[in-house]
Amino acid sequence: MHPYEQDDEFDQAVEELSVRFYTALRDGGLDAGPLVELARLVEEWDMPTSVTRELLERPAAELTDAGLARLGKAFLDDIGFAPTFALEPDLLVPLEEALKVVERDVRAAGITGTLRMVVPDRDAMGLARVEFRGICHGSGLGPGGDAQQVLQSVADATQDVVVEATWKMWPACPVHDRCLLAELENEIAVWRCTSGGTHTAAPVGELPPQRR
Repeated sequence: MHPYEQDDEFDQAVEELSVRFYTALRDGGLDAGPLVELARLVEEWDMPTSVTRELLERPAAELTDAGLARLGKAFLDDIGFAPTFALEPDLLVPLEEALKVVERDVRAAGITGTLRMVVPDRDAMGLARVEFRGICHGSGLGPGGDAQQVLQSVADATQDVVVEATWKMWPACPVHDRCLLAELENEIAVWRCTSGGTHTAAPVGELPPQRR
């Protein structure tokens, strides 16, 4: 019988060992134990990487801190490990900065209410979400990405939660009074309208004030 009968048990074991090694790598106090255990687990599941064999074939005593760090970083890359917001709170900063830009468009429409980026405890994936008037709704957001891609994703997530909270169309095309969509145009985050022929209303963060 395999020591990990279910895929989710395997994933959990890999995640726990990866976090242990990543934390030690970040904070100091490297120990070959978690990394070798992780390599052995991956090998047992017939998913070897470019560094698992080296880790398992070399005695742990021969691994210097520098060598362990090199192999560990390569291994974490190979298995696709990425630190979460819980591990690296600063990863939330680009999302928060993007939300400040999107907020300008929210206020331009005369919409009030607290708007912020949060990481809900209940989110099993540890993703960030836009919260508006105490409501979290729409797609979760992960760390990383190009600044304009992040801005487009945050704009899309903000639209979801604002519409959910207000039950109103937002943002609206100033020409056609139809809902705009956040898209990338020439690698720039923009609000686009698909009514009357697709056209760009404005870059995200630059919608004109709505007439009242």
